[in-house]
Amino acid sequence: MRQELMSLPKGLADDVSRNLVMVARLIDEDPEGAYGYSRVALRLASRVAAVREAAGFAAYATQKYSEALAEFRAARRMTGHADLWPMMADCERGLGRPEKAVEMAGAPEVKKLDKAGQVEMRLVAAGARRDLDQLDAAIVTLQSPELASNSAQPWSARLRYAYADALLAAGREGEAREWFAKAVESDKDGSTDASVRLAELDGVEFVDALDEDDESAEDDDSSEGGSADSTVDKDDLEG
Repeated sequence: MRQELMSLPKGLADDVSRNLVMVARLIDEDPEGAYGYSRVALRLASRVAAVREAAGFAAYATQKYSEALAEFRAARRMTGHADLWPMMADCERGLGRPEKAVEMAGAPEVKKLDKAGQVEMRLVAAGARRDLDQLDAAIVTLQSPELASNSAQPWSARLRYAYADALLAAGREGEAREWFAKAVESDKDGSTDASVRLAELDGVEFVDALDEDDESAEDDDSSEGGSADSTVDKDDLEG
């Protein structure tokens, strides 16, 4: 990205880089804010591939799938790289065209992806199969050496979670529980809610402690009110 920005005049490059930094900082917690900064960067340097890519991710985060797809395509034309292929396919899903995503999963571009990109493409393709109510096909799509591997990889938790979820949707609860447990083991940073899903399958119910405190306070207020009323009634009777 720095190399791409070096093609711009220094003052302009600084302005663009500041906006891109804000996109990266905000995209998880404030997608709309990130989107706003991406639009500024896009107005300043629309011919820089990194800017088009950042604009695509910001649009994707705000579910503007048509816009995201256009930006990803533009970035791909500029760089010739295939690394955005899974994101483009997922945009097709977001636009209600899962059959297009399935088609893209079988395209030659997939072979150009690194291991992480190929796993991401499997996840997107499996999601598209589920969109089409093809549960068995979704399960088969996720079955891969990466899924079976015992080594911890950045994609392990999400891949195992998706497989468990597909199994559960197909009514294979026992297998789903096994794979949710495996997802929990590999999910060191809490990127999924696998632990919650596993607990639900085991019949464990979570109670919000804050809600319990609020209810206890209400009960105490009610009890105090009842005692005051009783005192008044007693006084009235004595009178």
